[in-house]
Amino acid sequence: MNDPARPPARPDPRQAQFLTVITRDEATSRFQRHLRMAPLGTETVPLVRARGRILADDVRSGVDVPAFDRSNVDGFAVQSADTFGAMEEAPRTLTMNDEVLATGVAPREEVLPGHATMIATGAMVPRGADAIVMVEHTDVAPDGAHLEVTRAVAPGDNVSCAGTDIAKGETVLRRGQLLTSREIGVLAAIGLAEVAVHRRPRVAILSTGDEIVAPGSPLRAGTIYDSNAAIVGAAVEELGGEPIQLGIVRDDDDALRQALARALEHDAVILSGGTSKGAGDLSYRVVAGLKDPGIVAHGVALKPGKPICLAVTAGKPVVILPGFPTSAVFTFHEFVAPVLRAFAGLPPARRETVAATLPMRVNSERGRTEYLLVGLARADSGLVGYPMGKGSGSVTAFSHADGFITIDQHTEIVDAGAKVAVQLLGSGVEPADLTFIGSHCVGVDLIVGRLRERGVETKTMYVGSMGGLAAAKRGECDVAGIHLMDPATGEYNRHLMTESLTLLPGYGRMQGIVHRRGDSRFAGKSAAAAVAAALADPLCVLVNRNSGSGTRILVDGLLDGRRPPGYAVQTRSHNAVAAAVSQRRADWGVAIDTVARDYGLDFIALQEERYDFVVPTARLERAPVRLFRDVLADRDVRAALAALGFRR
Repeated sequence: MNDPARPPARPDPRQAQFLTVITRDEATSRFQRHLRMAPLGTETVPLVRARGRILADDVRSGVDVPAFDRSNVDGFAVQSADTFGAMEEAPRTLTMNDEVLATGVAPREEVLPGHATMIATGAMVPRGADAIVMVEHTDVAPDGAHLEVTRAVAPGDNVSCAGTDIAKGETVLRRGQLLTSREIGVLAAIGLAEVAVHRRPRVAILSTGDEIVAPGSPLRAGTIYDSNAAIVGAAVEELGGEPIQLGIVRDDDDALRQALARALEHDAVILSGGTSKGAGDLSYRVVAGLKDPGIVAHGVALKPGKPICLAVTAGKPVVILPGFPTSAVFTFHEFVAPVLRAFAGLPPARRETVAATLPMRVNSERGRTEYLLVGLARADSGLVGYPMGKGSGSVTAFSHADGFITIDQHTEIVDAGAKVAVQLLGSGVEPADLTFIGSHCVGVDLIVGRLRERGVETKTMYVGSMGGLAAAKRGECDVAGIHLMDPATGEYNRHLMTESLTLLPGYGRMQGIVHRRGDSRFAGKSAAAAVAAALADPLCVLVNRNSGSGTRILVDGLLDGRRPPGYAVQTRSHNAVAAAVSQRRADWGVAIDTVARDYGLDFIALQEERYDFVVPTARLERAPVRLFRDVLADRDVRAALAALGFRR
């Protein structure tokens, strides 16, 4: 018997975890089985508001275009036989008709043999004429009544006959076609003022969670901006739908139920977050109350995107996307986009793939189909796909990637050098003018911005100094950014050069220990004393850098084989180190002084490092590389780098 005074037991999330994870194909089948994969209806809109809409019916022209035989040039309407043999030294003389044909004027006078009528571009060709002589190939006789033709024309020259562009009864546009400015021009040319289009599916978008904050509002500790609603809303528009943003719903059952009821007034509902089966995941619990049929799939063997929840009620799709942005985007395009395309009247998406080589080994989880985002670079041997390893919580990974590879659920390892099929996220591969691979630095951001101002599009992929050097050796980039010290000499970068590589001197960066102001373990101490104090305190946590980075080499040298708390936590940038210290997740780390200033941290200088650029020698004289060198040497750029704290 339950004790009413006793608080309810806390739900054990382990009891509700994904016990029936299904394959992607099974999830798609279950979802679409309960949906009518067809347009939702039609409406007629004025032509001026038709751009971006989907045509609901085939369009047949009720007129010829042009509607009459039309002159393509300024000149004279003639019978071509009267011009045969005409030359500069032996012109043919014709009698001028009194009529002058301007546009919009119906001819009254027939062109008889031996006669000519003056005509403007776009004007109606008169009866009897079968060609137009350009005005440049004629001279009017002094009497004004005769015309001398100095170049012959053939029948049909400089004439567009009625219906040659569009014939009356011809189908000019097909159902399901996206209306852009080009199609709208065709519709206007055949005289249509309005057009029948498919009704846009209205898609309600709800974000859930106490940690979600609307963009423009101040962030509190532990909160994040709601990027998913903006991403999903824009994607809905791209698919011909109308996003209905219903805002953020806090973690409250009643509030979420009320919001879901409002959302179901529309054609589809997309929720973001709360899709797991843990105790605090309200979205799943609320959607679980839907019927007819309700939830059809929850938990799909995908990475990213395992927690996706698919439901249908009364023929309307209700989808809970995972909260992490990359997971949300992938699952949206995998499961929701095909439904919205069908609702909007669009044909199924065409998936374009290209062949590429994977430059590094990738481990995958057996039992789940994995989508691995990659950025494409052009090497001498073809395309190379660099994994965009930022995780499912990344907002930028999807926008920076060119495509993704699909790793089968039975595959655990894809070896370096493997040939892979990359499914493109856009249409075609747009090669950048210059490819940069290597270690990230805000100085590079400045240089890339200046290159863009000069019309050079640059693709940047940050894989660390060692990764950049390897890419340069393999000819997979135009420029690599590195800061790698020779432990034997303390020199940076030059010791790694070969005949196939050329070093472009970059700039100096001061590396040092970053810590919070007022921390007695570091404040006022030398670097050696600060490291000793940190190592002596078992509660002093380090935030490390990733293997292969120049900073990691420096860190390992400081530690001399010791492994303090936090050593295993590897971040991929100076900013990530500073953020961890600033947010008290760590107490110290090694970063550059410019980043320490941005985060309000104190700094103990260690040594200046050189951040230099490596170019495959064979690419040194490529025009974009020459522009890179010019920008790097530019006086204003050097001054801007100095203002950021970098040294010559």
